Amino acid sequence: MTTLPPVRGKLLKDASLAPYTWFRVGGPADWLFLPEDEADLAGFLKTLDPAIPVTVLGVGSNVIVRDGGIEGVVIRLMGKYWGAVEAEDGITLSARPGALDVAVAKAAARNGITGLEFLSGIPGSLGGATRTNAGCYGRELRDVLVSLHGYRRDGTKVAYRGPARPGALPEAHFSYRHTDLPDDLIVTRLLLEGTGTGAPETILAEIEALQARRAETQPIKDKTSGSTFANPDPPGTPDQRSAWKLIDAAGCRGLKVGGAQVSPKHCNFLINTGDATAADLEALGELVRAQVRESQGVELRWEVRRIGRIQQPLP
Repeated sequence: MTTLPPVRGKLLKDASLAPYTWFRVGGPADWLFLPEDEADLAGFLKTLDPAIPVTVLGVGSNVIVRDGGIEGVVIRLMGKYWGAVEAEDGITLSARPGALDVAVAKAAARNGITGLEFLSGIPGSLGGATRTNAGCYGRELRDVLVSLHGYRRDGTKVAYRGPARPGALPEAHFSYRHTDLPDDLIVTRLLLEGTGTGAPETILAEIEALQARRAETQPIKDKTSGSTFANPDPPGTPDQRSAWKLIDAAGCRGLKVGGAQVSPKHCNFLINTGDATAADLEALGELVRAQVRESQGVELRWEVRRIGRIQQPLP
């Protein structure tokens, strides 16, 4: 029997992960750890057997947990402590990785800080947005990141400065929907900087307008995730190709595999119509990629993370 370090938070064996993902699919974690705070997380990592795999799961907005579940320990950074957002000096915010992106945008607005409104259009939490350099409406996380702080798998504390920011910290390298951060880095705090100041009510009104625009164009009321595939070209590329247009042109709008479907509303979103498995969703995504490749010669890249064990069929 595996012996794990003592914790102050919760440590659950064979915990179902489906309730923690927006798709509502996926098998159990061997162990699910809900740390009380940063010190609880650091102590656990320092004393955990290095042979035990660790996976970090935030709000589960941009992930497919496979039906076979996840080996080792899944760490979920959610709750009041991990969702805290606080105003720093001037136009800077300090935020924990479990803070929803829209909550960070609204916290900035309440403090009269402009330039972070775009975060309201990104589904999920700030930790997940960091991993993929998420963005929308022409801006990305790297544009507002001052620094990020966290721990490596062995419990070592590390920090990085944002792209092109001055300072002695090593620079975090970001590109379109990608970062070069260490795979085993667990982010615990970020400093974000806006572009200026304004009237809180005006900034909040802009956020509400962006939220309404998103609701009109995306299937936010369905069991879905963020965008399934990254656009083939980074923002600003002449004649930029959009993933959804390529998928639509390949005849995939409304396409189904089992209980999974390409959203008829926005075809760069997969949806769980009610009884989909993770295998259905992943198979549908691969079918879409194949049809786009065959019809238009473009290789779509998954933006949704697919993690865990593939469930083996019964003999």
